[in-house]
Amino acid sequence: MARRPRDVTDAELDVLRSLWGDGPATIRTLADSLYPSGGTSEYATVQKLLERLEGKGHVTRRAEGRQNVFSAAVQREELVALRLRDTADELCDGSLTPLITQLVSAGSLSRAELRELRRLVDRASKRTTS
Repeated sequence: MARRPRDVTDAELDVLRSLWGDGPATIRTLADSLYPSGGTSEYATVQKLLERLEGKGHVTRRAEGRQNVFSAAVQREELVALRLRDTADELCDGSLTPLITQLVSAGSLSRAELRELRRLVDRASKRTTS
């Protein structure tokens, strides 16, 4: 199965997780965080990952002096939505119902999660009946 152009690899996801958690960072900061005992090759790896993420529109860069500072341009929720939509299209002929049913029945949801799910379903129901 071929990856879609805006999808991310596991290594790219590690970079995004670092940017989501720690905020904007330089290549060196990311390389040190992701590969604590790494060297030049890890720096180059992070640089390449950032280039690919920037090409996909998931990361932005700004110059600060002689360094580039990278920021996540996509939020975690946006990436989740993109991946779920792709999965629904690929496995369920575009329907989200099988995915939602599986996620709800497979996991044990807390009361707070169930309340949030009910709230979302109620809001969606109101939109479709309006």
